Amino acid sequence: MVIHMQQKKENDNIMNYDTVRLDDENNAIIIIDQTKLPGSIELIALKTAEEIWDAIYLLRVRGAPAIGVAAAFGIYLLAKQSSASDYDTFHEEFVKQKEYLDSARPTAVNLSWALNRMQGVLEAHAGEDVSKIKGYLKAEAVEIWQEDIRVCKKIGEYGLTLVKPGDGILTHCNAGQLATSKYGTATAPIYLGEEKGYHFKVFADETRPLLQGARLTAFELQSSGVDVTLICDNMSATVMKNGWVNAVFVGCDRVAANGDTANKIGTSVVAAVAKYYNVPVYICAPTSTIDLNTRTGADIHIEQRPAEEVTEMWYKERMAPEGVKVFNPAFDVTDHELIAGIVTEYGIARAPYTESLQEIFKKREQESGR
Repeated sequence: MVIHMQQKKENDNIMNYDTVRLDDENNAIIIIDQTKLPGSIELIALKTAEEIWDAIYLLRVRGAPAIGVAAAFGIYLLAKQSSASDYDTFHEEFVKQKEYLDSARPTAVNLSWALNRMQGVLEAHAGEDVSKIKGYLKAEAVEIWQEDIRVCKKIGEYGLTLVKPGDGILTHCNAGQLATSKYGTATAPIYLGEEKGYHFKVFADETRPLLQGARLTAFELQSSGVDVTLICDNMSATVMKNGWVNAVFVGCDRVAANGDTANKIGTSVVAAVAKYYNVPVYICAPTSTIDLNTRTGADIHIEQRPAEEVTEMWYKERMAPEGVKVFNPAFDVTDHELIAGIVTEYGIARAPYTESLQEIFKKREQESGR
């Protein structure tokens, strides 16, 4: 259900809108429909399990952290509206809804991470009054949302130590505010640097076939006053060869225990080119995106998307011949050997990642108890 829509105006800044927020009074999650950007800003109210699932699958809400927040709010709202009065029935309904939402997108670990965290709260209060458990679930969902904001800011602070004023930064896809609750992951150093007067020069890959870099990253960076230049995906080598890029910052949807990372398709190409031109590649990832149970990138399930995203989306007429075979993976895996560092909210992990990521998790446990 569209609750508000307006065409983008000169004085209408996308950064003034929450990517995801809870409307508890109306039993809804309010999201920006990112498939409509940058042409128009539409806020959508999601109320049913099917609407939440569709919004995640169809990329109306996207970006690993934002998906996690949406899932947490979503499973809370579905549980809140349950008529079950006994714990066992309530738990059974919760698990069924959780598994349904978890099937929306397989690669982004934050989806299952947030849902598992919510289930942990439910089971920590096993046998208690259902109405009280609903309150605990709401508190946890709000904490996941607020935690995302804190985490992104810390990633930005650590990331900012890797660059200097005036540097050129290249980013791929959208790991900005539109992918999180605030600041973004890969863009967090850029936004914090802008506040400090660093005046970075940012290059945003358009990111085919869904153009998240063109439609979203370029849009939000420009709206924030950042010096951003949009380039086609196959232009990254040229800007690096010209010496215009000092660092690459990208987000990711899953980090394996050995430091391999799954991110939007094309990231591994950028990383390989950057390695050739001696440009460091930094993965900006909250610890919720790090999956130590996944040994290497080869173990990450890569989502396959519909052929139409390649052959006809964004075109007035179909641009590929009828019947042609299409391979459309949503993500690729960047080998850990191409990565200079993984920036988390608890510091920067360096090779060997099998050791440094373990240290990051030890630090998280010491500081947060999680």
